[in-house]
Amino acid sequence: MASIKAFINKHAVLTFYTVVFAISWGGFLILVGPGGIPGTDEQVKTLMPFALIALFAGPSAAGILMTGLVHGKAGVRELLSRLLTWRTGSRWYAVALLTGPVLVVAVLLSLSRLSADFLPGIVTTDDKATLVLFGIAWGLIGGGFLEELGWTGFAVPRLRLRYGPVSTALIVGLLWGAWHFLIAFWASTSLSGGQSVTTFAAGFVIFYVGALPAYRVLMVWVYDRTRSLLLAMLMHASLSASTLILQPLATGAPALTWNLVLAVALWAVVGTVAVARRAQVSPPSIRMRPA
Repeated sequence: MASIKAFINKHAVLTFYTVVFAISWGGFLILVGPGGIPGTDEQVKTLMPFALIALFAGPSAAGILMTGLVHGKAGVRELLSRLLTWRTGSRWYAVALLTGPVLVVAVLLSLSRLSADFLPGIVTTDDKATLVLFGIAWGLIGGGFLEELGWTGFAVPRLRLRYGPVSTALIVGLLWGAWHFLIAFWASTSLSGGQSVTTFAAGFVIFYVGALPAYRVLMVWVYDRTRSLLLAMLMHASLSASTLILQPLATGAPALTWNLVLAVALWAVVGTVAVARRAQVSPPSIRMRPA
């Protein structure tokens, strides 16, 4: 027992992600069965709510469990303290709530000038109220609260003990993207109207491996400045909600294009912020006065 405890303490992040994938993917595979991937239209419609419960249970349960195992009751209290840290200043709320939606809107409005395929989903759908309410609920409950209990609640602080913010964000961001793979592949044929495996792979890499790590860099920078788990949840929620509410209904090449442009835009913002941060921390140059 002591050796297991020592292993968990020494390899806390590895153990955390092992538990995350075991719960999320294990629960999902039990639900859909070994031959249920990819899913049919009927399976996806019927099982999607339960599949999402299994998926979101992974990071939330693992985050709380590992916090208790590694840090004890004091760690759980500290986790709650970060969750309740809300006095961070209005500018940080603006960054958290607006970064995702503003970028998504800017990308889609720019692309929609080229083709109507890129019109935001909220413009083309007939049931706008349902889409907005579902998107907000999805963002706040699933993407924001449940996921970030694990990603920012446990993984980010542990990795920051050893790595810088960008390295930490890339590790968390890439694993965050990979964690979506099973359910995304299961639902891909149904939700896209029968896309090929090649198209699915391209879209998955562009968004989950390209865009999400870039956004995670921004999230880690905000967390470093605020130490607010609540703000991280809101920042995650705003991206999830905005992409769901605004993403165009087009599939195939237009869908790949908009995801690619969004990923490029996110990395452009990361680069801009990185340059600004470097300029802020660089010492002023010393000019020699003539004798």
